[in-house]
Order: sequence, then structure tokens, then C-alpha cells
Amino acid sequence: MLITVLGYYGGYPYKGHGTSGYLLQDDGKNILIDCGSGVLNELSNYIDPLQLDAVVLSHYHHDHTADLGVLQYNWQLDPTNRKHDLLPIYGHTQDFVNFAQLTMDGVSQGIAYSDYEPISIESLQFEFLRTIHPVPAYAMKITKGSKSIVYTSDTAYFDGLVDFAKDSDLLITDTNFPEDKAGRIWHMTTKQSGELAKSADVKRLMISHLPQKIDAQTMLKESQHYAGSIPTINAFTGLEIEI
Repeated sequence: MLITVLGYYGGYPYKGHGTSGYLLQDDGKNILIDCGSGVLNELSNYIDPLQLDAVVLSHYHHDHTADLGVLQYNWQLDPTNRKHDLLPIYGHTQDFVNFAQLTMDGVSQGIAYSDYEPISIESLQFEFLRTIHPVPAYAMKITKGSKSIVYTSDTAYFDGLVDFAKDSDLLITDTNFPEDKAGRIWHMTTKQSGELAKSADVKRLMISHLPQKIDAQTMLKESQHYAGSIPTINAFTGLEIEI
């Protein structure tokens, strides 16, 4: 499995870099995980967007879905070059209005997932875990053989993430705040991300969904401190990690 960061900011794009989006490739298959602002343009640097095999959305906040509509237009306006007749777009059904928009006649088909049972997308198994966020959102665990990637999506910290991420080869965490952030928050701090990685004994931690106005190296240094010996990196556009 090869995962490429297409966008990594939370909330809004900043200075030419987009919000959440990752290209996952395996055995010639191309799966887009989240489709935030700026992601479609960045995706085109790696593959023709018409060569996608699926899109998987963690939730429907705009910084994770802003480019989805224009991706559908891309498929609508160039039908002869599509890899598939319809683009499968996986999403949850806790928000029926947004789920309904995943289907565009003759272009894309919305497919429901839940946290009750895993699903298979091409050669990969996806499992989902409801997170703590103002809207329904789901972490996902992607497994092939003995290898796994866990993406927390947007969430406040909760203990269930430890078991979900246990022993994963790569943990991608929503790390929107520095260690000293106080009060009720809907995203994790560097301290929480680092401690989660350590408690789950993951092989590698990537902090993502980063803030625009705090230096990434500061966020990385704090996360690495709490992760201990677990190698920690910060997401940046074009970063590729092979699992």
C-alpha cells in the first residue's frame, strides 16, 4: 500500500496547500480518502482523477468534502475516459441529505458503510469506528494481509481509539492543537496524538489536520516527545509512505 498526502490542513486551505485528502494505491487501484479543498488539483499531479476506483469519506464537513462536487463534474464532463461507468463513493448514512448527494445520475454511486461490519474495497478491508465530533464522523482502519493503516478522521480523544489503532503500521491522527490547548475540544492535541500512538504501539505516527498558524515543526516536536520511540512525521503535500 502506498499513501500520498494531497492535503493536510484542518478547516481551510492555506498558502497553496489543501485540507484533508489522501491517495491510497495498491495493486494498480486508486482510492481517494477524503476530498477536501485543493485535493482534486493535487490529485491530478499523480493520476488522472478519472482513474479513481473509489472515494471513501470519513464525514461531511467541508474541509473533507469541498472538492467532491467538482470531482463529480470531472467525471460527468469526460465520460469516455473513465475507468468505471460510475465512481463508487463510500459514506455513512447518519446524514441522509449529504449521503444522497454522493449519487449523481450516470456519474457516481453513493455506497453506505457502518461501524457494524467491515467492507471490502478492491483488495483492501475497511473497518470503521464512530468518533467524537460535532457531526457523525468515522475513523477507518485499512488492512491488507498483516499490514494496516489507521486514520482517525476528526475526533476528540477517547480510549476506544487505542484498541482500534493497536499495532497498526501507520497511524494518521487529527492533530489540530498544541499540547497546552485547554477546554472542550473536538480535535486532538499533540500530546494526545503522541500518547495514542504510544499506547497503541503503532509502527509510525503521522500528524495531520494541522493548524495553519502554528509551525509544523513545533507540532512535530511536541508529538514526538509524547510518542517516545515511535517515529513521528508531520503530513505535508506530496509526502508518500509505503506500507
